[in-house]
Amino acid sequence: MSRTTVTHLKTAAAVAVFVFAGRAATMASSHREAPAITKTPKLDATDFYMFSSYETGREGYVTFVANYIPLQDAYGGPNYFTLDPEAVYDIKVDNNGDAKEDLTFRFEFEVKRKNIALTIGPAGNQKVVAIPLVQAGVIGAGDDAALNVQESYTLSVLRRDPRRVDRVKDHATGDGRFVKPVDNIGQKTIPNYDAYANQYVYSVDIPGCTGTGRVFVGQRKDPFVVNLGETFDLINIAAPIGATSAESDDLADKNVTAMVLEVPKACLVSGPNTPVIGAWISASLLRKDDGPRGRGNDRDRLVQVSRLSAPLVNEVVIGLKDKDKFNASEPKDDLQFLDYVTHPTLPALIEILFGSAGVRAPTQFPRTDLVAAFLTGLDGLNKTATPAEMLRLNTAIAAKPAQEQSNLGALAGDFAGFPNGRRLGDDVVDIELRVAMGALLPVASAPSGALAFTDGAYVDSSFFEVTFPYLKTPIPGSPGELNGR
Repeated sequence: MSRTTVTHLKTAAAVAVFVFAGRAATMASSHREAPAITKTPKLDATDFYMFSSYETGREGYVTFVANYIPLQDAYGGPNYFTLDPEAVYDIKVDNNGDAKEDLTFRFEFEVKRKNIALTIGPAGNQKVVAIPLVQAGVIGAGDDAALNVQESYTLSVLRRDPRRVDRVKDHATGDGRFVKPVDNIGQKTIPNYDAYANQYVYSVDIPGCTGTGRVFVGQRKDPFVVNLGETFDLINIAAPIGATSAESDDLADKNVTAMVLEVPKACLVSGPNTPVIGAWISASLLRKDDGPRGRGNDRDRLVQVSRLSAPLVNEVVIGLKDKDKFNASEPKDDLQFLDYVTHPTLPALIEILFGSAGVRAPTQFPRTDLVAAFLTGLDGLNKTATPAEMLRLNTAIAAKPAQEQSNLGALAGDFAGFPNGRRLGDDVVDIELRVAMGALLPVASAPSGALAFTDGAYVDSSFFEVTFPYLKTPIPGSPGELNGR
């Protein structure tokens, strides 16, 4: 690649977050990022990852990770964290660059209650009374008789051209319904959570695709790493420059609910000469006054309340007044937010907070570098035709094994990483802080551009597994010493 292309790639690595810079102190990746979404936490998307699979033998696949329900305390019983059966959760893929979904992978959930009851009282005065818990005893692999609440889901593929809907099936059984394991209640209830949860990793047949995909839905350790509390408090650290591991990860004791899907690359692209895909996730509520759910006019019958692609976009967005508008919008309409790209406020806010230490914001406006990277992708990497905020992945760029990945992604010359998709170990906060402050601009217009900005919370690929579903086992609710209590 040319030096110019490499420079553009480095720029792309950091822009996806800070192009929308409404508040300097909000750095968690889409955790409770807009006023309205706080009312429906079951539909709150926290993070979206998309990367070429790097598990050995899965080189021809792309892995999507869509995380929901933020800030889950492991001990959050007695009901824990079920998904919403009156909603749909979508992974949307654009494979021709027009910022409209060509493929939608739709998850729909069902929650069944067994209403396990106990006989209470002496003979002659007995009553059968329902228990108040989601479990009535020990649960293990192949034995969930004591589980009082069972979650399951279907996974469908919606295609735009030609328009059709197909059900994904279990490769082994042909069944079209899958089980979501209960959350990690604790080691007394579920002595071996890994063995219990792993039985619900499914190999699947995806209609219209050659090759066997995989799917898993369940609670996982939150993969996002950020010095959250101090960042919220007007970046309350000595300076946003220094050791990359000097601060705490405030999400270290939190879980999320993950939808992890692996799809053959050939199924996602429109052809061998168009390897770049764009993708985003959304969650929508089903209108309750439109009759039974069907396959006809879902677009008119759903109310979108959450949307996410590149990390931190709506978290450090525009003004407060437009956060809900962004969550309800679609990528094809993103030019309405252009002012927040060309004139980001985050660098100015950082200068206000740390100007006494010599920190200065870039002076180049409009930020055309951010416009190119944020709305179109980069020449030579992942450019698509229509300006839109999507996470873009060039599927022709081979994945790197976990031990060879740089947590700074393309900024460090690792073009298999962010912003070419997003891997779990890509440190998007540090990447984006540095570029937002002008790391790739001329010194004359970015006097602080060479400084190593960081939130101090470190992450890399070693934090995660090297096999599907990649995310770590969720933190158990008990015993407390396992999660720092």
